[in-house]
Amino acid sequence: MSVRELVVLGTASQVPTRHRNHNGYVLLWDGEGLLFDPGEGTQRQMLRAGVSSHDLNRICVTHFHGDHSLGLAGVVQRINLDQVPHPVTAHFPKSGKRFFDRLRYATAYRETVKLAEEPVSGEGAVLAGTPSYTLEARKLSHPVESYGYRLTEPDGRRILPERLAAHGISGPDVGRLQREGELGGVTLDDVSEIRRGQRFAFVMDTRLCDGVHALAEGCDMLVIESTFLDEDEGLAVEHGHLTAGQAARVAASAGVRHLVLTHFSQRYYDPSLFEQQARAAGFTGELTVARDLMRVPVPRRL
Repeated sequence: MSVRELVVLGTASQVPTRHRNHNGYVLLWDGEGLLFDPGEGTQRQMLRAGVSSHDLNRICVTHFHGDHSLGLAGVVQRINLDQVPHPVTAHFPKSGKRFFDRLRYATAYRETVKLAEEPVSGEGAVLAGTPSYTLEARKLSHPVESYGYRLTEPDGRRILPERLAAHGISGPDVGRLQREGELGGVTLDDVSEIRRGQRFAFVMDTRLCDGVHALAEGCDMLVIESTFLDEDEGLAVEHGHLTAGQAARVAASAGVRHLVLTHFSQRYYDPSLFEQQARAAGFTGELTVARDLMRVPVPRRL
């Protein structure tokens, strides 16, 4: 059975707390694992969360501030120490290549795994296409160059049994119709409907910008920073971040089904305030205020 879920490794912003590690998130998607923003301590958080280096196929870094990337050195070395049997691809802002190199080769170790580097530049690009998903990046607005990531499953088709029966199609003829697209004048369109692919987006440090809205549009799950509460919106704009209310309004206007708020400033002690402000901003879908080591399933298809 395929698994699609988010594993939260850390939810702090610049300063970790007793209860919140620096950032780290793993999206498990049909047998692949995408690690987003491995902050300091990610390797240990993976152990605590039950995520293995063998689970990782991609590493996606939004930007090179320490709380989003200082754990990269340990993760890369662990991948090599464990001799992960498949290639791993790293995506990151091209402007931060010097930081990536320093972290990748921070200390001596034996390289046993092919780590491909596919940096992103400009306004963003489609980074990868697999049978299970397409991965793209969009530029965000932060004091250093930052990108958000979006994973989109290709649309499929759902066969409708009542339409098959109406056309007298059954048994092996169903498979033949699916392969050939037409059978005895009956087309695949006649007996099926589009099954929209699922969509996931990861939006970290940024002000409101076009990239935020483009990444969030129509997502089944949106993981998005809400560093500040609404009363500190001035600080959010100054430092290139979002408030809980801003993140929720983005999600509501984009039709997001499950909103995951994270990346919280250490100045706040009551996580429930983020949920209260998100609801007050008009978001009515499923809402999670992230905690370290929690697992959040991607919503089932409607």
